[in-house]
Amino acid sequence: MQSAGLSYTAADFNVQPLMLYYEVTQACDLVCRHCRASAQEQSSPGELTTELSRELIDQASEFARPPILVMTGGDPLKRPDLFELIRYARDAGLQVALTPSATPLATLDAFYRAKDAGVARLGISLDGADAATHDAFRGWQGSFVRTLEMLEHARQLELPVQINTSITRRNFHQIDDIANLLSKRGIAMWSVFFLIPVGRGVEEQRISPDEYEIAFEKLWQQSQQQPFGIKTTEAPHYRRFVLRRNGDPLAEPAVATHAARGKTHRAPLGVRDGRGVMFVGHTGEIYPAGFLPLKCGQFPQDSIVATYQDHPTFVALRDSEQLKGKCGTCDYNDICGGSRSRAFAVTGDPLQEEPDCVYDSRNAAQTVTLGITSD
Repeated sequence: MQSAGLSYTAADFNVQPLMLYYEVTQACDLVCRHCRASAQEQSSPGELTTELSRELIDQASEFARPPILVMTGGDPLKRPDLFELIRYARDAGLQVALTPSATPLATLDAFYRAKDAGVARLGISLDGADAATHDAFRGWQGSFVRTLEMLEHARQLELPVQINTSITRRNFHQIDDIANLLSKRGIAMWSVFFLIPVGRGVEEQRISPDEYEIAFEKLWQQSQQQPFGIKTTEAPHYRRFVLRRNGDPLAEPAVATHAARGKTHRAPLGVRDGRGVMFVGHTGEIYPAGFLPLKCGQFPQDSIVATYQDHPTFVALRDSEQLKGKCGTCDYNDICGGSRSRAFAVTGDPLQEEPDCVYDSRNAAQTVTLGITSD
C-alpha cells in the first residue's frame, strides 16, 4: 500500500484530506491539562457503533486518494472493538495511525495486536523532559515512565512512532532537553503542538508570540542535529520561519536513523485546519479539525466526502484569499495561513489573522526574532 503522505499534493486540497482524524471514543483514564475533548472515564452512550464506524471507514475509502486514518480519543485503547476497526480500515485500503494514552492499557501485547491488525504508526505524547513536568501535565504520577515504556514497546515491534509534545509555559524551557531525550529513542517524527485555548487547554498558559520565535529557533537548530523529523502542529508559521532561513520545511533528517528514513510522511506546504485535514467526533460530528469546533455536518446523515469538498466552512478555510488581517496580506499565507483553530478560539472568527504570529509582511524591514534579522 502506497503511503497517502507520499502521494498527496497541494492539488488534492480541494477534493480530499491527507489526514482524517476519527475520535473513536472520549473515554480516557487520564486528566490531561490541555485536553481538547475534556475526556471522561467512561465512553459516551452516543458513541458511533461498530457498524457505523465501519460505514465511516467505507466513506473514507471513497476519496480518490484515501486519507491517513488517525484513530484518536480519549484513549482509543478503551474501545473494545478497536482492533476490529483497525483491521477493517486496513482491508479497506486505508493507512492507519493510533494515538494511545500512557495508561496500563498501553502494553506490549496491545501494541502487537495493533500492529497485527494493521496500524502503521503510533502517536505517543511526551510533554516534559522529566517525570515531574510530564506527570503534572498528564494528571497521573507514573505517566512519564509509562510513556518511555511505550516507546520501548514500539521499538521492539519496529512500529514507527511520532512523538507529540504540547508546548506551554510549563515546558517551554525544556524544548532542547526533550529533543535530546528523544534522540536515542528511535522515533520517526517529533510533532510539536502549540496550545489552542479550548477544552481543558483554556486553563493552561500559552506562550507569547515572541516566545514562538524563540521556540522556532530551537526547533530549527534541533532539526539540524536530530535523527528524526521535526514539524509543528497548530503553528504553521514555523514554515515561514524556516523558509526565511533558506531552509526546507519538508527536508528529511540529515542524520536519519532506519526508523525515521522515508517515514516522516511530510505533508505538502499549505496543509492546515480544514485544508488537508478533517475530524469526526465520537458521536459523528464533522469538523475541519479537532481544535476547531465548527460543526459542518453529522455522520451518518451527512457524507464526509461531500462535507469536506462542498461545505462552505471547509471551502472558505481552503481559500487563502479569504484570510483577514495580516494573514490576508502575508507573503506566506498560502503555505502557512496561520492556525485557524487559534484564530477562532481567540477571536471567534476562523478566518481572522493568527493571534500568535509576530510576522507582518507589510513591514518590509521587520526583525522577527529577538536580535536576529530574518532577511
